[in-house]
Order: sequence, then C-alpha cells, then structure tokens
Amino acid sequence: MDFRGKKYERGSNWSDPEVVELLQLWSDESVQMELESCLRNQHVFNRIAEVLREKGIHRTGDQCREKIKKMKLEYRRIKDNQKTLRGGRTWKFYEVMERVLTNRPSIAYSSLGGSVIAHQVLQGAPGVEGYHLHPQHHPAFGSPPPGAFIFGHPPKLGELMEIKCEEVDSDPCMTPEPPPELMYPIGSGEEPEGDRGLGLELDGTMGDGRGEGQAEASISPSGFSERNMACSSGAGAGGSGGGSGFRGGSSLGSLPRLRKRRRVGRGREPLDEALVRFLSSQRAVEERFLALEECRLQREAEAEQRRAQMEQRRAEMERQHEFRMFSVFTHMVSALRPDLSPPPLSRRGRARQEEEEEEEEERGGLYPRPSSDPPRASPYLSSRGNQIRNFETILQEGYTMYHADKHDEDKNPSGIINLGTSENKLCFDLLSKRLTQSDMFQIDPPLLQYPDWKGHSFLREEIARFLTYYCKTPAPLKADNVLVVNGCGSLFSSLAAVLCDPEDGILIPTPFYGVITGDVLLYSSVRLVHVHLDSQMSGSDERPFQLTVEKLEKGLEDAKQEGISVRVMILINPHNPLGEIYTPTEMKDFLEFAKRHELHAIVDEVYMLSVFDESATFHSVLSFNKIPDPQRTHVMWGISKDFAASGLRVGTLYSENKHVIDALGQMAYFHGVPGTTQHQVAHLLHDRDWINQVYLQTNRARLKASRQYITSELNSLNIPYLDRPAGFYIWADFRKFLREETFEEEIALWRQFLNNKVLLSCGKAFECSKPGWFRIIFTDKTYRLQLGMQRLREVLDDRNLDNQLDGLKKSSQSEIKTKPSPSEDKKKPSQSEERRSLGKSEDKKTAVHSGPDHALDCSNDDIVEDTLQSAPSTGGLDSLIGVLRQQIRSSDWLERNTPELFAHENPEVFEVFNKLIERSKE
Repeated sequence: MDFRGKKYERGSNWSDPEVVELLQLWSDESVQMELESCLRNQHVFNRIAEVLREKGIHRTGDQCREKIKKMKLEYRRIKDNQKTLRGGRTWKFYEVMERVLTNRPSIAYSSLGGSVIAHQVLQGAPGVEGYHLHPQHHPAFGSPPPGAFIFGHPPKLGELMEIKCEEVDSDPCMTPEPPPELMYPIGSGEEPEGDRGLGLELDGTMGDGRGEGQAEASISPSGFSERNMACSSGAGAGGSGGGSGFRGGSSLGSLPRLRKRRRVGRGREPLDEALVRFLSSQRAVEERFLALEECRLQREAEAEQRRAQMEQRRAEMERQHEFRMFSVFTHMVSALRPDLSPPPLSRRGRARQEEEEEEEEERGGLYPRPSSDPPRASPYLSSRGNQIRNFETILQEGYTMYHADKHDEDKNPSGIINLGTSENKLCFDLLSKRLTQSDMFQIDPPLLQYPDWKGHSFLREEIARFLTYYCKTPAPLKADNVLVVNGCGSLFSSLAAVLCDPEDGILIPTPFYGVITGDVLLYSSVRLVHVHLDSQMSGSDERPFQLTVEKLEKGLEDAKQEGISVRVMILINPHNPLGEIYTPTEMKDFLEFAKRHELHAIVDEVYMLSVFDESATFHSVLSFNKIPDPQRTHVMWGISKDFAASGLRVGTLYSENKHVIDALGQMAYFHGVPGTTQHQVAHLLHDRDWINQVYLQTNRARLKASRQYITSELNSLNIPYLDRPAGFYIWADFRKFLREETFEEEIALWRQFLNNKVLLSCGKAFECSKPGWFRIIFTDKTYRLQLGMQRLREVLDDRNLDNQLDGLKKSSQSEIKTKPSPSEDKKKPSQSEERRSLGKSEDKKTAVHSGPDHALDCSNDDIVEDTLQSAPSTGGLDSLIGVLRQQIRSSDWLERNTPELFAHENPEVFEVFNKLIERSKE
C-alpha cells in the first residue's frame, strides 16, 4: 500500500517495537554515512519507510524523518540539561542515540583537478573498518540514487578507484572535450609519484590481472556515485557487476588513449574554503532550526499549562457557584421553617468539609482578618521605630495584598483587580513611545554627579516655564522658587518637618487622600485635625461634601479647645477622592481664612491636567493676580497623575518664601531624583506640541470613556455616586449594602470585595464621617474594569441575598413568638405591611427621584441615584422568590447539574438536602 502523498500526524503515535525497528535501520553506519554526505536525504528515509512496510509497519518517509528529529531533540535536551525523567528513570533510547550520534562517521571533502570528491575519514582505533562506495547494497533499498553510500567493505590499500570515466569523442569539433579522468590509490594521501602536477586518464583493465566482474563504483566530481555513467563509452559492456568502473578486456588495443593535462593547483584552496564555509553555514542552520524547534515545543508546553490553569480556575468558579446556589435553597428552607435545623454531618462529611477549608486556605482565596491583639514590640527597634513598624493603614494593607496576588491576564488570571490605587494605566503606549525616543537617552557628566539638592537647574527652569504656561500665571515664575524631590509624599513629609513642631496640627477637610496621615506623622510626629464634610446637605450647602469657611472655622476652634496648635492647612484641588473642582472665589476665601489665622496653605494640584469634562475649568492658585498671603502659600504638583508616570517619582513645589525653599533644600538631600530621570522629565515637559496635540487630547478622551463605563455599571446596580469632572476615581455610596451603618460593617464589606479578588478603597481609609462610601478607580484597561465590576457585582448579589434571608428569618421568628389571635390579625397590619409602609414613608423622605434618564442629582448633578431601590423589602417571601428567580435565570447551573449527577458527586450533601425536604413536607 503506497502511503506517499497522504498526510498523517507528523512523527507521532509510534509504539516501542516500531521505534526499535526504525532505530535499527537508521543507526546502521552506512546509512549514517549516506545521511552525512547528502544535502537532500529524503530518499534515504523513503527507503527506510519501504523496509518498514515490508515488516508490517506502515509509515511514510516524512514520519520517519520527523520521528528521528524529535528523538534527536529529546537526546540533546537531556544531554545539555543533564535531566532525567520523573522518578529518576532515564530515557530508554538514550544509549542508542548516544552511540549513534557520538560515533557518526565524518566526511571530508577535497578537490582534485578542479573537481570535488568526498571520502570518509576513518575514526577510532586502528583496525576499525570504514565504508566506501560499493556496487553491492541492501536488496530492499533498490538502486542507490546519486550520492548513495550503501553497505559495503573498505577497499584494500593501494587499490585504485575511478574518479570519472569518459571516452574522447571521435569528433572533437562537434563535442567539447570532457575533463580528464584521474586514477589514484585509495588510502594514500599522495598521487602517483611520476605524475605530480599531471592528471592521468585511463580506461580499461589494470596490470594487476583483475578484469571482468571486478569493478568499483564511480565517484562524480560532486561526491555522488552512479552505477551507470551516461558519459562512459561501452556502457552496455561495462561488466556484470553493474558498475561503470573497470571494463574487462585483454587486448591493449581496446584501451582508450591516455590524456595528460597540467593541473591547476591554485584553484583548489579557494574551492575548499568555499565548501567548508558552505558546510559550516549548513550546520549552523541545522542547529538554529533545532533550537527553534525546541523553543516551539517549550512554548506549546507553557500554553498547555496555562490552559490547564484556566480550566482549574473555571472548575473552582463553577464549584463556588454551585455552593452558593445550594446555600440559597437551604437558607430558604430554614427561613420557611425556622424550627428546622440541618442534621449534623457524618464523619465523612465533616472530614471532607475540613479538607475543603484547608485547600481554600492553601490557595490563599480568603484573606485572614488582622488580629485584634496589638503587635509585640521588637527589641531591636526604638519606640519610634516600633511605632513606624506597626503603622499600617487600610490603604497600605490592601496595597500589600494586591502586590502579593496581582492580576495578570496570562500568568495569574485569578489575581486581584486593583480598583483602589489611583494610577493612570490608560496611556502607557503614549508614554513608552515618547520616553524611548533618542533625545531621552543623553548622558552628560553632570547627570552622573552630585546635583543641586533642589534639582538640576535645567529641570527647575523647565518646570517654571511649564507651570507658567499651564497654570496661566500673570507673570513668569522663577526657577529659584522651584524645588524638585522624589514624589509629593516626600513634599508632605518635608513640609511637615519644616513648618510644624512635633504634636502640632495640620487642618485638613475629610474625606482626603489617606496616605497624607503617614506622610506627616512618621517623620515629624505631626497630627491631622479633621474638618468633617457630610453627604447630607445642611445650612447653606449647595452640594454634598461641600467645604465652607464656616466649617474650617469650626474645625480650627475645636482644635484650639483640645489644646492643639494648628500651623498648616491642606487644600486638595481637584479633590481626592471627591473629584471636586473649587472655584476661584472659594479658593480665595480659603486662603483669606488661612491669612487671618496665620496658617501656611499647602495647595495640592497634582490632578490639574486630569479634567476630562469640557464644561469644567480648573483655576490654579498661581493664576490669581494677587494671592492673599504669598509667603505662606505653597503649590504642589507632580507628574505621577497628570502624566501617568507614578513610577518616575518626581514631585515639585513652588513657593515665594525663600526660607521655606532653603529649608526644604536641606531635606531634599534625602529625597533626591536621579540625574537621568531629571533629564527625561525636562525633555518631556519641554515638548509642548506632543503634550497638547497628542497626550492631553488622548488622555482626556480615554478618561472620559473609562469613567462612562463605570458609571453605567453603577447605574445598573442602582448605586449612588458623586458626578464630578476630574480625577481618576468615583466616590460611590454603598450604604444600602451594609447590614448596619458602622465602620466595622464597611470594613467587612471591603474585605468581602478583597476575598473576591477586587480591591477598592473604603471611606474609613479617607476618614469619611459616615460609613458606606467607597472610591472606585476607573483608569485601567477595559477588560480589567469589566472583570473587576463583575466580581464586585457578585459580592453585592450575595449581600442582597443574605440581607433578605436574615430579614425573612427574623420576621418569621417574630411571627412564631407573637402568634396573634385571628381578631388581632384583622385589627393589626402584618409586619410585612408595616415594613412596606415604613419603607414607603422613608423613601418619600430620602429617595431622590430621577428624570427620564433614570439618574438625577440631589443638587447640581451631585449624587447620581436610581429611583428603584436595589434591595427590595425584606419583610416578605415575594422578594426572596424574585431574587431566586433572578439567580436561576442568570445561570445555567440547573441545566448542567441534574439531581442524578448531583447525587453521584455529592452524596452527603444530597442526603442532607433530601432530609430537609422530607422534614419540611411533614
């Protein structure tokens, strides 16, 4: 059966006996000789396949070649890495491959008379037999093709081998004279002594008496052998051996004439060198091909491993979903019959439950709650060192957990999605392209030397021009008033050190960026005095969380009554986390307040270019024609937010107070920026065309699109939020998902988000006055935002269900305890009716009605809220049934899990469920 032309799997599905038969043919030394000598050796594997088919092994030549190639790759991998298989076993074919590839005969090439010949270089100890061209061959291989080295015995030393035989045509004018032939003794490294420099052509029998039937194979100038030379005269009578070597004849008249010519020795060396280069390049190409093949196999193995991890993750998610669905049914049954309690698990069930809990802990799926016990003091640290060591905020805790289990689409798809850290991850393509241009990689000697600790002069001058342009200052800013350090956190720490004494206070409205607490406390022992802003409007407030001078006055007065000396006030504009943009009038009022009380005003404007709404306008303090107290007003800015480069760590401060700049310059020794980074930032800020025409337009468009996606998700979840035009975040109200309005319950919800692998920032981290508010970052790739909101939605659905089940269970228990008489039932409304009426009355007081777009602010588009309440009343069974129907519609769990399959996979759980059903029927 002919398999040529048909496609089969490349070199796979070989059994061990088939591999043994293949190796026996391939490892033959004559076959190895032929493979080494041929540039195109497919015909060798075709003949091997024919021999295998005679033995009942139906393989093609391509499959044989691919199998040998894979075995050579495996041999090289094991030999190079010195690896063994699992269990310490070695590869069964390693010794065979080692023997064949180590003892493979080498072929040397040389040229004679302008022609190239190939002969074997004998290896090993004396007496080891080599191989040569011979007319005898394996019968299964048929007629050898050009260049074939078939099984034979070496010729004796001194025997002559014909290189090429031709007869001179009788008409030299019609046919060009062929090149002369050369006879030389095999095994000797010399030519006939009497003919050095001459080529001798001879055709016929030699003087040693051997004639008919005594023949040797011919070698063509390219190193190939042919049994019948077309150019040879008397081809029909070339001897019974089938070769074109010496033809029998006893008469000297039958001998052709001898021709002599002068050999050209100078052309031999360049040809040898060219041949060596060609063979070397061919070997290099083969090695490169093998290396690429090994890399391809490695990549396929890695891809298979990633697919296995994804399948494992999918199975875990399905298992968790099944458990949630089963919990829904068990809670429903227990809520309907509160006197029923599930029977205790069997010993096998308890053991299985413990194993599952241990596996969950090993996977790290649940993050343990921090211990309530105070951490022990280290004997190696001072009291201040222990205070710094034990200082950890909620923001730092979540950030640490995120870095321990960071999401990666390929390597860690089940990792944590970070929607809590304020970073712009939307413009990496723009920044990477700009920062890798040629002007960014200039290294001058000053960049590698100690700089001015305030920053290199070229950077401070560029920052002064940049702020003058984008802050729209009435006059150019001075570079001497600019300070550069490694981030705005270092600026807060340094300012607290030079403006305050230990235990002094800094006035700051809440909520605020919570990291500032550690910035001013750890180095300088300065405390923050909070001015609490509320979401509920009161007095002259026009919007939620509105800051007024009256609130600042009250906060300062409360601090004085507590004996706190307030020296500084911090204003964040645009605000973090509210996204608020203060008007010029409001900022002037705040600065006038600071001037009256002789307070330094630190104005943080790090988000001044991150305003994505065209209708909103940001006004910097530096744009004022007259600042109320310029000697106590210090403006802060950095590239972390506006230029999406939080990793470069560059923050700058502008102040008209020379004493403050000098003091901060002393502190800047500890917070310096590398010279190469300063060079890059200076060139980045200098490129106004790229900033205005490329970066800012693209950045604002991407900010707006990402924020629109998050707000649409919040609207679908009926979650209120502040609608603000700046920043990377949305301040959202999750209070209706809390079982009770306490910060403990808020942190519990935050940990539940974190356990479901999505990180948010809770209001407690920003010192918010009321629990339930969360900050959501939207400056990330779309697929991560989608995955993060999906995980957030899962937690909120579970929360809704748990809250409703708890309310239903409490109402059922209260109904069983009271058991009113029928007459009382007619007089008194049911608890569910009372709760519905109470809910309606409360909704009338607190609900914010929406317009046609189902989203409206309570005042000036501030808090966006849907008219529909996300959590229905917990007083009746209808709400629970509605939630269950929604869960069933959104899942194909019932289609994929029949009762028979569930009983087979979870017999203990199915038994418990059946008992519950039977008891409920009774």
